[in-house]
Amino acid sequence: MKKFIYLFIASAVLFTSCGGDGKNDEKNTTEAKGGVKYGGVFKMNETEDFKSLYPLNITMALEQRIANQVFEGLVKLNQEDLSIVPALAEKWVVNEDATSYTFHLRKGVNFHDNSCFEGGKGREVTAHDFKYCMDRICVNDPANQMYWLFKDKVKGANEYYESNKNGSPLEGGVSGVKVIDDYTLQIDLNYSFAGFLNIVSHAACYVYPKEAVEAYGTDIRVNCIGTGPFKVNKIKEGETVILVKNETYWKIDQYGNKLPYLDGVKFLFNKEKKAELLEFKKGNLDMVFRLPLEMINDVVGELEDAKKGGNRPYVMQVVPALSVYYLGMQHKLPPFDNVDVRKAFNYAIDRESIVTYTLQGEGRAALHGIVPPFKGYDFENVKGYEFSPEKAKEHLAKAGFPNGKDFPEITLQINPGGGDRNVQIAEVVQKMLNENLGINVTIEQMQFAQHLENLETGKALFWRAGWIADYPDPENFLNLLYGGHVPEDLSTKAYINAMRYQSPVFDETFNAALREVDDAKRYELFRQADQIQVDDAAIMPIFYDENTRLIQVYVKNFPSNAMEYRDMTEVYFDYEDAEETAAK
Repeated sequence: MKKFIYLFIASAVLFTSCGGDGKNDEKNTTEAKGGVKYGGVFKMNETEDFKSLYPLNITMALEQRIANQVFEGLVKLNQEDLSIVPALAEKWVVNEDATSYTFHLRKGVNFHDNSCFEGGKGREVTAHDFKYCMDRICVNDPANQMYWLFKDKVKGANEYYESNKNGSPLEGGVSGVKVIDDYTLQIDLNYSFAGFLNIVSHAACYVYPKEAVEAYGTDIRVNCIGTGPFKVNKIKEGETVILVKNETYWKIDQYGNKLPYLDGVKFLFNKEKKAELLEFKKGNLDMVFRLPLEMINDVVGELEDAKKGGNRPYVMQVVPALSVYYLGMQHKLPPFDNVDVRKAFNYAIDRESIVTYTLQGEGRAALHGIVPPFKGYDFENVKGYEFSPEKAKEHLAKAGFPNGKDFPEITLQINPGGGDRNVQIAEVVQKMLNENLGINVTIEQMQFAQHLENLETGKALFWRAGWIADYPDPENFLNLLYGGHVPEDLSTKAYINAMRYQSPVFDETFNAALREVDDAKRYELFRQADQIQVDDAAIMPIFYDENTRLIQVYVKNFPSNAMEYRDMTEVYFDYEDAEETAAK
């Protein structure tokens, strides 16, 4: 259940709309129809640097949060309930067996102005642009990590990928992606797939112009030209990304106001969560996502003080997250090629203790499968691993390492994101494995780009990972373990199934679920697949996350959701309402 809590800070909070230097020095908003307000720059912080904003290479949540303001696809998610809503397709038709999807595009939508276009003027988007971008999902290229979305599903996807791999791309691109006319696109599938609109909402299906690809080449990672409510003004990597209002954006609100309301969005990249929270309290940030673990008790104390009265409120939003935090294990190499070793590790970890003491109660112990609590999905009937040192020792002995004897010292690879919690969880796991199995674990930290490179190329044996849903469907989590994503050569990158877990029984059940049109039956098949991978100890799930964020009280139309999916199109600032609330 969603919770909204008012917290009160004794210190003065400075309100602002925004200056380019990030200082909150004025309240610059004007009223529009319906009582909404124009003006202001929304400022937020990220604790890790992005590596790419190119739609086919967006693999980090923070990259999606930036790109989602700049690009659009045929459909998108509703920020409040994560349902599928129209974007550049004003309507669509799905045939009876969910094997063909026809999208009717809006007319008169233009790309952002950019020097890659003749005369610098953004041209109209047509179905041909979507065809171009969707064909690129199936191109064998190091910058494309999204082939898995269309692989096996879309007609002609596999054939086009192989033809590119062989250096002779098939004429006409992906046969299942068809331009009917300038404003109509049809996508045909190899089998019934009722959840395909979720795929279409993915960042990989954003539209961008061919001219940008040709003009910028690999630099397209920071040269973002879309159709969204905001366009890129400035990118200084490691410091800031500044987006400004797209003055010619196509969408209007229910009152007839042109969108977006905000003048811009500014992303900062301060690696210290404590400093981020302090900047929020000073009024220099408009939101904070995730609280520093060591400061949670302070925030709870402020909440208690709020009950007694105070001034300058801000809002705390807490929702269960569609994300799982887990430890990955490389199945193709010893010692994790042995299922009993993987089971021993799973039984040796006290997940409830980690959530209660290390995470200060944020989240929920992952005592089930890889799929977190999800509406309509019977996750509680997936039996996971309880904490049992006795069973852990039994399985390790069965694997040939009684009491940890002769077990190789292994390295747990982590990245420094998520504040300090990655380090703290790693240290707790390190201690539990030593105490309960007699195993020595070394912790190694590396930047996220190198972290990903190591696990994708099979160089990492044991690593920290997490998965935030790309779209709200159990399939998005279970797809991480589909054997069809595993390359034959260990050194070849495995972009999604980095564990290289392969199980014919899992794959058969997973594929049956994909082809089931009835949601209840589909979810039951997914549950069965989830249980299969749990029984194989495919991963070590630690906890299902919780999204906690603080927003300034003047921020309006910015609901929290289970994916921390952010759409700034209709967010606005109302300082007058904030002052009235603070005075109460």
